[in-house]
Amino acid sequence: MASAAKKTTKAKSPAKKKLAATAAAEPASQLIDARIRELGDWRGETLARMRELILEADPEIVEEWKWSNPVWSRNGIICTGESYKTHVKLTFARGASVPDPSKIFNSSLEGNLRRAIDIKEGEQVDARAFKALIKAAVARNGAKSKQAS
Repeated sequence: MASAAKKTTKAKSPAKKKLAATAAAEPASQLIDARIRELGDWRGETLARMRELILEADPEIVEEWKWSNPVWSRNGIICTGESYKTHVKLTFARGASVPDPSKIFNSSLEGNLRRAIDIKEGEQVDARAFKALIKAAVARNGAKSKQAS
């Protein structure tokens, strides 16, 4: 007789359970606000500025909170906002298929799917070019959703 395969699930730590409960209870925008305040230095300022540009580029973009990070979506994920000790990283989920004529992407360039922008302390991102990149990512997601129909 063949034995039935056991289904194993990994137990969540108390900290992860608390984070999941908090994320479920609070709107994503409030969690993003809290992350910006928590950073409290140039990284928070940078994340806040990039968030502002993302929402200016397309007011229909939705803010989400996934993987303990801010996520901006419209017809699929556009990008995530991660913060590290030395930089803020905006990872575009399907960046490899998004036109980047201004060469804003400067990280994760070797992959077939994602592209990222690493912003270090004191660096500025060209606002107009960045918003164009966001619009191109939205258009790419829109084209993807139309193909699925």
